[in-house]
Amino acid sequence: MVINYELIAQDPATGARAGLLHTPHGTFKTPMFMPVGTQATVKTVTPDELEEMGAQIILGNTYHLFLRPGTELIAEAGGLHDFMNWHKGILTDSGGFQVFSLGDTRKIKEEGVYFRSILDGSKQFLSPEVATRAQEELGSDIAMAFDECIPYPAEYDYAKKSTERTTRWAERCLKAHTRKDRGMFGIIQGGMYKDLRKQSAAEITSLPFDGFAIGGLSVGEPHDLMYEILEHTTQYMPVNKARYLMGVGTPDCLVEGVARGVDMFDCVFPTRVARNGMAMVHSGRMNMKNKQYERDFTPIEEGCQCYTCRHFTRAYIRHLYKAEELLAFRLITIHNLFFLLQFMRDMRQAIIDGNFGDFRESFMAGYSARAK
Repeated sequence: MVINYELIAQDPATGARAGLLHTPHGTFKTPMFMPVGTQATVKTVTPDELEEMGAQIILGNTYHLFLRPGTELIAEAGGLHDFMNWHKGILTDSGGFQVFSLGDTRKIKEEGVYFRSILDGSKQFLSPEVATRAQEELGSDIAMAFDECIPYPAEYDYAKKSTERTTRWAERCLKAHTRKDRGMFGIIQGGMYKDLRKQSAAEITSLPFDGFAIGGLSVGEPHDLMYEILEHTTQYMPVNKARYLMGVGTPDCLVEGVARGVDMFDCVFPTRVARNGMAMVHSGRMNMKNKQYERDFTPIEEGCQCYTCRHFTRAYIRHLYKAEELLAFRLITIHNLFFLLQFMRDMRQAIIDGNFGDFRESFMAGYSARAK
């Protein structure tokens, strides 16, 4: 296998893991947060800036790149790494979640999903075979199997049929996967039903994937339920392969995900909220547009070593937002991404040092999801 996970240390009380993920474009430290580059770019920041702040793997989205500019064009450019000038790791989502989010405008059949393009309304089709071929044209280090993401809430019968379809689609993805120089992860589904999660984990982990993802969480369910289902699911996952929780990126959920043995995370949260003026700090979230920062000449967070905090003040950033200057988006995006990447490095070190429990307790005691 071209993707290998190496366990370095584990917290005996929780199961939190520190490891190494070996890929065709390098070896990367886990647990890790992967910035999202949906359209072959992490919004407002350059590849050099991402590398400088310590990003290891970024995520590209097959659904969006399939529609524009087209995966064949990206293959002509030498693949996604060359196309976007990023030469570390790339993971591509299969497009399953995006198709799920289209709601009534898509039709799910056994052969695949029929939908209309969000760009021009044209008829489109994604299937395990199409999604796998598209990701091979993109040339990502890790491709994701095409799955059906179950909404919350969902009736048991629907969730069961959907979960069983995800297994059949996973088998078809593996048959279509011809690039042996690239890896593929399977996705465990099952909705919020523990028996279906156990069934899905047994079926998906029996297949020869390079790693495994937990899908269908962070889709609107309460955090307590997400943690309960996550903990139930990871116990059925192999210890010698990477575990990836899809679509999770707030600090509290990252801590609790790591505490349940997850190695990899991704989310648009840090870049999306930055465009609305929201900065992430250890105590929670700060709305930089608030008047209280008008004459605040301190950095977003004292002690932060990101470019933004080393050079600019809260007052200046607030001014940029009020003046509708685009630099505001960049500066907070840089800070938010740096914050999460450093946060994951700190968690990894806490696991290695044997004090993850203290780290978790201390962080959660001082964190609030409410914006200030």
